[in-house]
Amino acid sequence: MIAVMQTNMGEIEDSTVRPKVTDAKGILKQNRQFLDYFWDIAKPEREIRLKAIEDLIEHLKQSEKPDELKYSLKRLVDGLSHTRDDARSGYSVALAQKFIRNAAFGNFFGVLALSQSTRLHKEPQVMLECVKLLQSLSQYREHLRDLPRKTMVDILSETPKEVFEEVLLSALQSDLTSALNTPEQLELLLVAMQKFPSVLKPKKLKKLLGAAAVITKENMPKLVEVLKMAARSVKKDNILPPVALDLLQASLREDNFEMFWNEAIIKGMLSEMPGPTHYLGFRLLGASLPLLSVPQLEFVLSGDVMRYYGQHMLSAQLAYRFKFAPEMEKYVSEFMQGCADADKQLAVVLGFTQLTNQGYPVVPSSWKVLEHMDLCALQQYVKWLMEAFCKPQLEKCLDFSTRRQKGNQESEVESDSCVARFRKWIVPRLSFIVENHQIKKEEGLVMKMARFIFFHAFFDVKKPTPEIPETVQALSVPIDQQTRATISSAFYGLLQGLNSMAVLGDSPEAEKLNSRRILGVKADGSMWIYCVVQYATTLLNQSKHVQCVQTLSPEQRQGWDSMLESVEALRKKAKKSSSPEHTAFQYLFLLVGIQMFKAPDESLELLNDLRTCVEKAQAKKSKKKKAKGESCNEEPHWVEVVVEILLSLLSQPSRLIRSVCKAVFSRICPHLTQEALSSILNVLDPNKDEDESGVMVTDEKEKKRKHKEEDKQDNEEDEEEEDEDGSDSSSDDEEDEDEDMGEGKEVDQNFRLDLMKVLQGQNALATEEDGSDEEELDDAAMMKLDGSLASLFLEHKKKIQAKKDEKDRLRKEKVLVRDFKIKVLDMVEMFLNKQGSSALVLGMVEPLLSVIENGMSSETSQQEQDFLRKAADIFRNRLCRAKYYCRETDGREAELHEMLERLIGRAQKLTDSSVSPYYFSAALYVLKVLRGVVSEQDSANAPSTPAELRLMGKMDVERVTTCFKNALTSFLTKRKSPLTGAMFIDLFSRFPVLCVNLLDTAVENITAGVREHQQGQACLMVLRALQSKDVKNLMSDAQGTELHQKVVDQLAKSFEDVQCKNKMVREKIVKALELCQHLVRSVHTQEMPVNLELLQKVLESMNAEGSLQKPGQLEDMYWSVMKLFCILKPKMEKVKKVVEAEQTEETTKKNKKKKGFLPETKKRKNRKKPTVLEGKETPASTEGASGGEKKNKKKDKKRKQQGGEGEQTQNQPATKKAKTQPQQNKKKKKKGGQQEADGK
Repeated sequence: MIAVMQTNMGEIEDSTVRPKVTDAKGILKQNRQFLDYFWDIAKPEREIRLKAIEDLIEHLKQSEKPDELKYSLKRLVDGLSHTRDDARSGYSVALAQKFIRNAAFGNFFGVLALSQSTRLHKEPQVMLECVKLLQSLSQYREHLRDLPRKTMVDILSETPKEVFEEVLLSALQSDLTSALNTPEQLELLLVAMQKFPSVLKPKKLKKLLGAAAVITKENMPKLVEVLKMAARSVKKDNILPPVALDLLQASLREDNFEMFWNEAIIKGMLSEMPGPTHYLGFRLLGASLPLLSVPQLEFVLSGDVMRYYGQHMLSAQLAYRFKFAPEMEKYVSEFMQGCADADKQLAVVLGFTQLTNQGYPVVPSSWKVLEHMDLCALQQYVKWLMEAFCKPQLEKCLDFSTRRQKGNQESEVESDSCVARFRKWIVPRLSFIVENHQIKKEEGLVMKMARFIFFHAFFDVKKPTPEIPETVQALSVPIDQQTRATISSAFYGLLQGLNSMAVLGDSPEAEKLNSRRILGVKADGSMWIYCVVQYATTLLNQSKHVQCVQTLSPEQRQGWDSMLESVEALRKKAKKSSSPEHTAFQYLFLLVGIQMFKAPDESLELLNDLRTCVEKAQAKKSKKKKAKGESCNEEPHWVEVVVEILLSLLSQPSRLIRSVCKAVFSRICPHLTQEALSSILNVLDPNKDEDESGVMVTDEKEKKRKHKEEDKQDNEEDEEEEDEDGSDSSSDDEEDEDEDMGEGKEVDQNFRLDLMKVLQGQNALATEEDGSDEEELDDAAMMKLDGSLASLFLEHKKKIQAKKDEKDRLRKEKVLVRDFKIKVLDMVEMFLNKQGSSALVLGMVEPLLSVIENGMSSETSQQEQDFLRKAADIFRNRLCRAKYYCRETDGREAELHEMLERLIGRAQKLTDSSVSPYYFSAALYVLKVLRGVVSEQDSANAPSTPAELRLMGKMDVERVTTCFKNALTSFLTKRKSPLTGAMFIDLFSRFPVLCVNLLDTAVENITAGVREHQQGQACLMVLRALQSKDVKNLMSDAQGTELHQKVVDQLAKSFEDVQCKNKMVREKIVKALELCQHLVRSVHTQEMPVNLELLQKVLESMNAEGSLQKPGQLEDMYWSVMKLFCILKPKMEKVKKVVEAEQTEETTKKNKKKKGFLPETKKRKNRKKPTVLEGKETPASTEGASGGEKKNKKKDKKRKQQGGEGEQTQNQPATKKAKTQPQQNKKKKKKGGQQEADGK
């Protein structure tokens, strides 16, 4: 860097003319503050100059941009020739500082290069000179920071003992003597003591420091100051200073660790406000873990450093606060990985577990550090957690409270609430140990934790018994209801983890089960959930010793026992012949049964429904078997029975049932058959009725409930109507009349007829024959009429209410059906995720498309939109774009080709263009299935050789090409087509063979397209095809040349007599020019024998009138194409226009001046005329005569108010004056209004 600066200065001195500063990259324009430094350096105020010099040097330190360095050097050198003395002094000081910095950097990097060459220790004298140079460079701390001292430490670490004692010790005498002054010097001493203990003996240390050891009470104040300096120096780096760790190691060697920790860390570093000193203590705590023994670990983890760390954990929960927890977790994780001592691991984990805030541990329950825990330590830790749950000893914990908590709490926190908080943390920690697959554990330990959580979630101890180990440990504080609910929810989460757990252990049986990817079972093959249910049965039978929190009724207990009987029967069948059918049914019964402790009524009802559904499904399958005939002797597949049961259960609105069904279905996905999948898809099919077994269960229950509610409402209404007065009945009548208006005309007419009959029956209706002498009804007749009218209106009201109830029922039923279908979509998504490569997936394409198509045209309620969005996402992302797809097409080639033709045909006939992309994506998926695996690689990895490209698997290329050719022709020749160009571009990119076959059709439609949009899309398709490397590989040179010539001819025709009428034409021309640009460039680079003369002539004729010389996308693309023909865009055209515009402006101004300036004699004569009209017309006339003049001239004319200017308008024709005057007055009014607004 110094050499570069010297050469630059030499160039400046040699040059007679000051060099012009260039800024090619525009850096100086981007940073205005950088330029302001040089202006401030030249100011006369001394403080401003010094501040600017400091800021400039600091800016150059941080930026390290070569352009800024070069510019600043030139600017400072130029500033030495300034006319003012103050400016020259400022530039000279800044230049000197810059040279000092560069010289320091040069010397340091030279020494660093020597030290890294690993040859420095072979030449002691050179090493000595390097050390002396580093000592001298230490004074430039503002530039080099602590790099010289670190380099000296590196040199010491590689220096032999003899060289250090004979050569370096005398040179480092001053640094070692003043070791307690700075962190760098202290680190130098500590490294020397560690590297050369035989040289720096206690006697030598006493001569250097005045003490035989470093860690002493006399040295402690200086050591604390050095540590504080080190902490502040690494504030931005977030690292542990090496001197702190070296001091810790020195305290361990000198056996003064506790004194160092108490005096230096707790009393020294933690006495400051929270900040760098606290973080140094935390980092030293994490780094010291591998160096300490078990008693020392317990001492450190139970002290004030941990308490301060806990307070930091709580205060750092805000978003803008610095969080040290990830750094501490990294320290502890590294310790757990590298430590093989189980006692040390247990001590560290217990230390962090016992750091509590009012009973709740600060460390999260899901702590990934436990993944590296030894099995023996893990067993001891789990035992401690269980004991702490039963008998929490909070006095042994390191508990603390924040300042806000201390201020808010009026009295001490109750111990029971602290115990509850501690228990709410322990249970999730146990669940995390079970669910985390990275933690090594045994089956016995897992079962022990599962039993413990289940027992305390649902049972209480009456009398301890050794048969149930969980009853032996009594609870010191009873479990409250809120904690019980937390444990219950944690158990069901744990149960989900057990069902998805791989087989534990390294036994051959476990490896065999894991190879088959069987989850949720133990090594002996029994399911985890079955073991939990067996334990629950044991607890239910031990009523003398334990008591269930929620007592089961006799019916619920009978349901539990019947569930166990069903499971045992299935287990016996499984032993005789192992089949996934028995496992699925067991899993279904067990999952429903274990929910009885959480929701006994719902679980019992669900168990009854489950048995009913099994019976119905079996009966339905037997009917199907009889209907098929005697030839079908096989029983229905068990998966069909399970699917029928799951669909029946899903019809009920319950989260519990939904989770159970998802868990069961995930296990039976590999065994699904076509019939089972069809039963699922039939539910989603909008053209078929909903499956009775899936919906009627809910409908029947709802009908029973609604009938009961309606009976109650009718009884209440009858009782109310008996007590109602006439006023109430009249108000009811008014409401009925209003409701009648909302119904149809037929309803109103029927009601009127009934009313007429009642009135005529009681002779209460007046007729024309009666005349005026009609007789009034007596009291008995009136009472009878009132009763008849009341019964009529009551019946009418019931009819209206019945219709409303029917509408409401239909609406709710529709919502339930839609919700049921959304749940079924979850099953479809799960099947695609787990069995995406199954051949059954092909049968799901068209049903899902019909769902999407029907959803696009149906109502737009929020639930309907959610259903449609979910179906479209599953189809697009889980089916068409899935990583794994069906590859079993043996014997189904004809079926797949017919499906492809149906999909493409349907895509062309759709009226809704938003549905067409889904059909086209499905067609591309079928093509991918037909092509299959091209080579050893997957089809997603495009092959490169032409032979691999031509391999299309079992696809009939001619048939497929004909299908897509018809679709492409339909898109390009029909005005309204649901297809888009992007669909065919996707087809071309994924299937190059079809692209080659369809290119001729696309080329022809560059000119034959029905509209400009289709022609532009044809150009874009051809462009993407020509840009594809695979297409080039599939075509020979002769074919490529012929294709390019065809495209050239088509483009020449498309450019003939073209006129940019509208936006569509311009877009088409832009796309054609893009194709033309690629085409011409390819012809030139590949030297193809293609005739481009006609195309060039047509392109030149497009700009014959100079219409394509304006800036714009079309014009830029045109000239980029013409540049390939060595025809550049004229550059002088803009200048000519500017000159012409200036000439026209000058001529108009001259003409206006000649017309506007009048002789003085006329001006004198005009002064005699009245000035009222002239004053109004003057500004308008000047605007009309010279509208192009500047605003300042107008203001001057208004100020002068020359009356003679009014005659300009008099010399003009009267018609022009009459036309312009109103407009000018309007303008004047607007201006006056603006001026008034501005004045306000």
